[in-house]
Amino acid sequence: MPEIAVEGDPAIVIAPDTLVVDDVSDTHSLHAAHVEGRPVVVRASTPEGVLHALQRPEVACVLVPESARELLDLDLVGMTYE
Repeated sequence: MPEIAVEGDPAIVIAPDTLVVDDVSDTHSLHAAHVEGRPVVVRASTPEGVLHALQRPEVACVLVPESARELLDLDLVGMTYE
């Protein structure tokens, strides 16, 4: 699974046991899913949302909307160390 993907892309298969959330505010659920070996996928629609989600060690992938496809090309290293 890629680090960032467009939600609904048929090439991205999300397993039934995957925890899919709209943000990373519920750290207990993120941690519990990670401990259970379940993938964690977060939806985000802004560069900051993508970066914030990927800063969580439990997150396997961030899904972005088709309308924000440009988020696939974020310079995450540059955003992290600016």
